[in-house]
Amino acid sequence: MVKLGNQLPTKSYKNLYSKSLYEEAVKIYERTGLKVYDWQKNILKDVMALDDEDLWAHQKYGYSVPRRNGKTEIAYIAELWGLHHGLKILHTAHRISTSHSSFEKLKKYLEKMGYIDGEDFVSNKAKGQERIEIKALNSIIQFRTRSSSGGLGEGFDLLVIDEAQEYTVEQESALKYTVTDSQNPLTIFCGTPPTMVSIGTVFKDFRKSTLAGKEKYGGWAEWSIDTEKDLEDVASWYVTNPSLGYHLTERKIEAELGEDKLDHNIQRLGYWSETNLKSVISEKEWDRLSITEKPTFKGKKVLGVKFGADGRNVAAAIAIETTDGHHFVEVIDCLSMRTKLDWIPTFIKKAKITNVAIDGANGQQILADLMKDFGIKKKPILPKVADIITANAMFEQDMVSDNIRHNNQPSLREVATNCKKRSIGTNGGFGYKSLYDDKDISLLDSCILANWLLTTVKNKKVQKIYY
Repeated sequence: MVKLGNQLPTKSYKNLYSKSLYEEAVKIYERTGLKVYDWQKNILKDVMALDDEDLWAHQKYGYSVPRRNGKTEIAYIAELWGLHHGLKILHTAHRISTSHSSFEKLKKYLEKMGYIDGEDFVSNKAKGQERIEIKALNSIIQFRTRSSSGGLGEGFDLLVIDEAQEYTVEQESALKYTVTDSQNPLTIFCGTPPTMVSIGTVFKDFRKSTLAGKEKYGGWAEWSIDTEKDLEDVASWYVTNPSLGYHLTERKIEAELGEDKLDHNIQRLGYWSETNLKSVISEKEWDRLSITEKPTFKGKKVLGVKFGADGRNVAAAIAIETTDGHHFVEVIDCLSMRTKLDWIPTFIKKAKITNVAIDGANGQQILADLMKDFGIKKKPILPKVADIITANAMFEQDMVSDNIRHNNQPSLREVATNCKKRSIGTNGGFGYKSLYDDKDISLLDSCILANWLLTTVKNKKVQKIYY
């Protein structure tokens, strides 16, 4: 008897339902001559579940399965069903090769079912513009990479997010509205846990909130381990790889074994590491700019103050030029907004700060007025959006060009090496955002602001305005 991998997810969440369309979908798919595995049926049953109003029980359903198990096949089954029921479908992937491969596969499946291209359906195989249309059924499926703008402005009933571990917040903000106008929208996420080089956070966040029961119309399933396993732990292979014993074999897994234990645990065993998110500022990059001995300084000392967007905290950091021409940045503090702001003007006077920049609409004017009350004559700079965009770009460039120096403060290091970019404006501007909800990016933002102000002061672009 052939030993099979675990056919049921190790973790899952689903809404209550009494019926599902999965059996019909399986019958349509098996007209290709292929068979659906039991574990695929188990997932498909939840994906295509209906509520009492005959609407999808899960408007969003995500599942994570280790590589080469056939997870995308579940999406293909749903898509073939959709094409036979007049749905408008958008299939997206991170890479154009993956998107094109999915187009080729679905086209082949239709041909295996007896359909003829040019007669029963019309296809466009141009890379980046792939589509299949069955005019008699008024159904269509388009294939796009999420790096393109394909699909935007169009309406779909079914949205498939393949390679979901690479799905970013910016991409989601554009694509989620493509199914808004559908009477019965469905979004399917399929992927693996993010690796060290994955750029997306949506998949991870959706998993967390769904398993916690916080997604009203969300469903989730995964094959995973909770703790890291040794490379040769064969038992764990069977727990997390449901297609073992079907097309996947122990021999094939043995052939892929290397020395990277963490990568094996993530990609083969479905391990969700808490440290696997990719920060746009790496630890290596940040540590390269650190110094252990106190440098000698020259010129003016400036202060950047950042009020957090959520109104909870305010952070302050200084910047000053070293005698060898680098910009030294150091965080002064990050305190709750419940604390009086007196500590900032007190520090400004004590440290003989020459110029101050304040960002954060919820506190800019309050602090400016307080500085005046403390007898500080020079008005602070209140940067505009364009200035903030410039400041972030400047900081990134200064890091790349080895112009930044810091003393590796633990609190700042933790924030800086666990951040991602966020869009500002519509012309490619960016800022930074923490990878974690409980970390405040204000520490880093205050350093960025101080660095910008120092450059601005050096270039004598700041007007001397006094009360």
